[in-house]
Amino acid sequence: MLGGDVATKNAGKLETYRAKRNTERTPEPFGGGRAGSRRFVVQLHAARRRHYDFRLEWDGVLKSWAVPKGPSPNPADKRLAVQVEDHPVEYAGFEGLIPAGNYGAGAVIVWDRGQWVPLGDFGAGLESGKLLFELRGYKLRGKWTLVKTRRGANEWLLIKERDALASERGTEDYPPESILSGRTVEALAAGDDRTAPLVKRLEALRAPRRRLDWERLKPMLATSGRAFSRPGWVFEIKYDGYRLFAAKRDGVVTLRSRAGNDFTASFPDIADVVAALPYDTFVIDGEAVVHDERGLPSFERLQKRGRLQNRADIERASVELPAAFYAFDLPYFEGFDLRDLPLLARKELLRAALPPVGPLRFSDHIAERGEEMFASVESMGLEGVVAKRADSKYVGRRSADWVKVAAARTHDFVVVGYTRPKSAGGGLGALLLGEHRGGELRYAGRVGTGFSHRQLEALRAALDRLPPAPPPPGAPAERGAVWVAGGPVVTVKYKERTADGVLRQPVFERVRDDKTAAECVAEEERALPEPPVAPAARTVDFTNLDKVFWPADGLTKGDLVAYYERVARWLLPYLRDRPVVLTRYPDGIEGKSFFQKDAPAYAPDWVRLETMWSEQAQRELRYFVLDDVESLLYVANMATIPLHVWSSRMASLERPDWCIVDLDPKGARLTDVVAIARFLHALCDDVGLPCYVKTSGSSGLHLLIPLGARYTYEQSRTLAELLARVTVRALPDVATVTRAVGSRGGKVYLDYLQNGHGRLLAAPFSVRALPGAPVSMPLEWRHVTKRLDLARFNIRTAPARLEEHGDPLARVLTETIDLAAVLEALARRVRREARARAR
Repeated sequence: MLGGDVATKNAGKLETYRAKRNTERTPEPFGGGRAGSRRFVVQLHAARRRHYDFRLEWDGVLKSWAVPKGPSPNPADKRLAVQVEDHPVEYAGFEGLIPAGNYGAGAVIVWDRGQWVPLGDFGAGLESGKLLFELRGYKLRGKWTLVKTRRGANEWLLIKERDALASERGTEDYPPESILSGRTVEALAAGDDRTAPLVKRLEALRAPRRRLDWERLKPMLATSGRAFSRPGWVFEIKYDGYRLFAAKRDGVVTLRSRAGNDFTASFPDIADVVAALPYDTFVIDGEAVVHDERGLPSFERLQKRGRLQNRADIERASVELPAAFYAFDLPYFEGFDLRDLPLLARKELLRAALPPVGPLRFSDHIAERGEEMFASVESMGLEGVVAKRADSKYVGRRSADWVKVAAARTHDFVVVGYTRPKSAGGGLGALLLGEHRGGELRYAGRVGTGFSHRQLEALRAALDRLPPAPPPPGAPAERGAVWVAGGPVVTVKYKERTADGVLRQPVFERVRDDKTAAECVAEEERALPEPPVAPAARTVDFTNLDKVFWPADGLTKGDLVAYYERVARWLLPYLRDRPVVLTRYPDGIEGKSFFQKDAPAYAPDWVRLETMWSEQAQRELRYFVLDDVESLLYVANMATIPLHVWSSRMASLERPDWCIVDLDPKGARLTDVVAIARFLHALCDDVGLPCYVKTSGSSGLHLLIPLGARYTYEQSRTLAELLARVTVRALPDVATVTRAVGSRGGKVYLDYLQNGHGRLLAAPFSVRALPGAPVSMPLEWRHVTKRLDLARFNIRTAPARLEEHGDPLARVLTETIDLAAVLEALARRVRREARARAR
């Protein structure tokens, strides 16, 4: 009856809304039958005029305002908000295309949503024309005001109040994507297919196509261990939540726990977002979490959500106690079985598939530095970390490739009995615990602290309903003990165990509704081989730091080492997982130098070395891979000045991350180099190619186009050659593809042959062995002008420039392209230019 009453009450309020729409011609909801809560939603609407729709749920409907310029976190921005007709509450989840010919035709995305809290009498504020409220969304946070203007009855201003969440930024600084699907409104309007690029990457990775019976999929589980650091491992936060598989098939979404329980109805806020992902079939492994006021996972709040049964209560809780789903693995996607792919390959695909902001969150990781991360996590009061081998496969069992490190020693036990309280009244004295050892349920100790009064009452009531049982083996003869069968699973924190396995200093943590008694197995029986021990301390024994390397400039080897240490946080992303070739200058830039691919036998164990076959040397070589600052400083101490890197990584050696066009002047004017670079930039814009630029560190420029490891070196070289030849045809007086220096005629050489297996690029921020100690510096295109002075970028000036401007090249590591579309656009341009020349 409640739904019917709400629908009848709201029918009049939605009369204007419904009069403007035809149920048979628009996918928009007509609704009006849901019990209310205080939710808000902001939808970005690409109608005839692009605008943001700001909606607050009030009295059974969504009070709505059209905000042309969008909400701004800057209190100085007073954004016009035109009040429009009330919308049904169901509209808060609407995202899609309103067909042409309908009212408001165009694309709509859910730009943000969450809970709002009125600060004052909201009904009176609607009448008086001033509303003050707090927003708790994924983008919009803090206090806001809606205030009526004098110009019209429907005109208001939306203003951010001054608080800790205000800033001087504008609407454009918020992520533009939907918090549900991850699409921009432009991509939705264009029918952009987000699946195709991911499928191409899976095909490139040779992931097998096969059907997965995901109902029987078993989660990969971790062994227990201590904090450690090690190359080849990554470290994630261990969340205090419910481990769930989020699966979608044929439009049907299921949230299933590791024990096989269905939590779909319990977490509609997660299920709705999983359903909105623009893919047909997938399984995501992750953790459902509810945060507290500090933003930390709260298992108590999560359990409150998980135990609700009434639909209206669940709907209300999804707004008031919203859940987040931290996704950390992707075992299956669009018919591809990803379980045999390396972990980092699966995570890269997962990151690309998820929205950048919203309830679905990518569980990021830190490479190698496990001990530092654990110390940080412990200080924040989080549960711990999970260490994972970067190349680990996804196996449906416990594996030493994943290691969980708890901030305190905790374990799950089944309750096998209890003792009565010493004083009169309800509750209990202590819980008696058991765990499986050697195939039988044995006594593990007792816990009598850590309970709230309410927990004691609830546990006693639950235990009194259980059938009696004999004491388990190992149990002491305890007077007044009540032994039961089928008790709940609880998590207990403790300091250590006695020799016979009984807990010392135990503290009750919580009841585990998502685990079974069968899963309560003694830790030593669950453990697989010991996790890797932390390597020896990483120390670099620096030598001859006072030795002068740049005599004319007075710069020493110590200056070189200090520079690489200062820029390491910008440089390392270009070095990690990538073969590096050194050029060593033991006596400085005026002495002899030598090229070194093969690492010396005396390289320390903690420096990562990768063995690969060299066609040139006709033997296996051990390449340096510089994954961390200590390894970088080690090779700098070896008198390495420039660092040359492959364009591809160890995980996908035949598929480069970027395409290179090297503008090599060799006597030509720098102004000609600049003119060619700017032409190439405009050409790339014309055909839809992202294009970035850096100085070579010598006399030229390098243009880099991101490929995202989707294409082969041959395809990369073909693309670079096409761009080079189009440029030479347009600028024949200054550009050439003739390789021989003597035949260039003073023109700039566009070298596209750098795109090949084993070909090298001077790494961004790499120092060059030239007077002035220049470095290869990424640039913003606005700085590539006739006034460009390459000598300005050197080891003295580069760190400060980076601190001020950051790295404008960074996106070359994360973006990718649609090569087929680019080649078609290039072909159209060439045909167009040919027709123009013919005329």
